[in-house]
Parts: sequence; C-alpha cells; structure tokens
Amino acid sequence: MANVFVTGPDGLLGSNLVRELLARNYEVTAMVQEGRDPVTLKGLPITKVYGDVTSVDQLKQLTKGFDYLVHIAALTDMWPTRGGKHFLINVEGTKNVIDAVLENGISRMIHVGSAGSFGYGTLEKPGTEEDSYKSAKYGIGYTDSKMVGEQVVNEAIKKRNLPAVIVCPTFMIGPYDVKPSSGAIVVAVAKRKLPALPGGGKNWASVKDVAIGTCNALERGRLGESYILGGENLSFKDAVKKIATAVGQPDYPKFVMPDFVLKTIGRFSDLYSSVSGKPVQLTYPMARVACDDHYFSSEKAIRELGLPQTPLEEAVKELHRWFKENNYL
Repeated sequence: MANVFVTGPDGLLGSNLVRELLARNYEVTAMVQEGRDPVTLKGLPITKVYGDVTSVDQLKQLTKGFDYLVHIAALTDMWPTRGGKHFLINVEGTKNVIDAVLENGISRMIHVGSAGSFGYGTLEKPGTEEDSYKSAKYGIGYTDSKMVGEQVVNEAIKKRNLPAVIVCPTFMIGPYDVKPSSGAIVVAVAKRKLPALPGGGKNWASVKDVAIGTCNALERGRLGESYILGGENLSFKDAVKKIATAVGQPDYPKFVMPDFVLKTIGRFSDLYSSVSGKPVQLTYPMARVACDDHYFSSEKAIRELGLPQTPLEEAVKELHRWFKENNYL
C-alpha cells in the first residue's frame, strides 16, 4: 500500500482529498498544526502528526519514508491584504516542502496552487495554463504569494529535477467547509442575507471533482506540468441563481450592485480597518476582483486527468446538506 503525506489536510480541499485517497486505498499521514484537532478528520483511519511548513528541519524529519507528498497547506486569508504572513507560508513554506521531498527521495510531489496564478480570460476565451498572471494589479498578498509559490516549484522542477505536478483549483464549493470559506455565499443565500450581487464572474468547481483531479494527477499527471482544476464559468448573477434554486430560495437575490458602489464600500471598509485594526469582509482589492470576470478553461485536466465536471447545483446541494447536518443552517 503506497503512503501519502499531506500538508493542509483539514481545509476544504484537504478534507475531501484525504477521503478520496482513503477510498483509493492509500495510507495517509496528515500534518496538522500543533494543538489542532480538526473536526473534519475525526474518525478517519489516518495517521495524524503535528508540524509546520515554516520549519524545514521538522518537515525533513516527518516526511522520511513516504512514497508521495501532496502540499496543500497555505495561508488563504484575504485580510490583511498585504503585510501578513502570506509569503512566509505560501512561498518559504513551499521551499521547505521541496527541500524535504528532494532530501527524502519522495517519488512524486503534488503542489496545490491556484488557477488565479494564471491569466484569467473571458467567457469566449477563458484563461489557460499558457496565460501569464494578471492579478498583480489587485495587490492581494494571497494571490501574489500563490503565484510566486508556483514559480518556486517550477524552478525546482527545472533546476533540481523535482518530481512534481502542479494542480490549480478555481473557486471550490462542497462539504467539510468548516469556516465556512467559499461556502459562505451558500449560507448567505440560504438565510436570505445576500441583498445584492457583484457584477463580475468566476469559475466554480465542485471540491470533490478537484479532489479526484488531484488524485489523478498523483497517479497519472505528467511530471513538470500544471493543470487548472475547475468547473463552470458563471457570472455571480448566474451562479447565485443556481445556488438559490439549490437551497430552496429561487426568488433571491436578483439585484446586481453597480461596480462603483461596491468599490466605494470596499474603500470605506479599508478606511475602517486601518483605523480600528479589525478585519473586514470586503476590502477594496476584493471589491475590484468581484467586479471583474475571472474565467478559466479546464480542458487540459479534463483531457489528461479525467477531471469530472459536476454541475454547480449538485455541489451546492451536497454542501447545503452538510451545513444542515452540522448546524450551520
């Protein structure tokens, strides 16, 4: 039985990926931060170890004797926009993982990046793995650091013969969203607390599809390649219409907020945050992103990895059930 070491196993993707690995009869070791007892991993037949990607010595010790490694751990916080620990964790942490993989002779590493590290496109011409990064203009530490992290992996592939494949998810929806993160929009629609929609759009993916695509990359992805793992390209208006129908609120919401209004709210939120030192739900950079179209193509992953394409409504229905079972709704 092949063994897999997973960093970041307790987030949205990690929790689904661990289950997919177990279903394929892998032996899974999950690295979580000291003192954490993730509810999404309870009862699973896995080995849990404590560690941190910022400690290269710790990583080298923990990853001895493994066949494969999947690196998901990342700081995804959108606040503060800049000046946080994004580069420490998402870049330096990735360098440490690479060093551990190479020192211990791990046969394959899967690095989980972000589709946003490529250039987004339009509905008519969505972004692909060949399109260069376009999101530097937003000045968001998370997206910038994820892009640099992928550059670090690609450099190690070319210069150090790192046996790695990079998978780049889009906006994932599905169960085990404890925060909730992406699922917050589903909660808001279900509770009728989303009064208006932004004018942009994005690519919406089932997190279970992404977990399958990641496992398939582990088993048959081409070394040195990157794969966008996504689903449907939809405007927020069209996506929320599907979400609302899936959660039993088909008449809600309908109003699309003008871009200048959303951006103005973002500016005032930034001002409040700078004065109070408190986090806000919408920053000006986030408002700018929400007003733009960020569409991507997953054709390469569909062709080479057999990436499933579950409709958004099905992913939302499963998440909605999970939220109900776990008292979010």
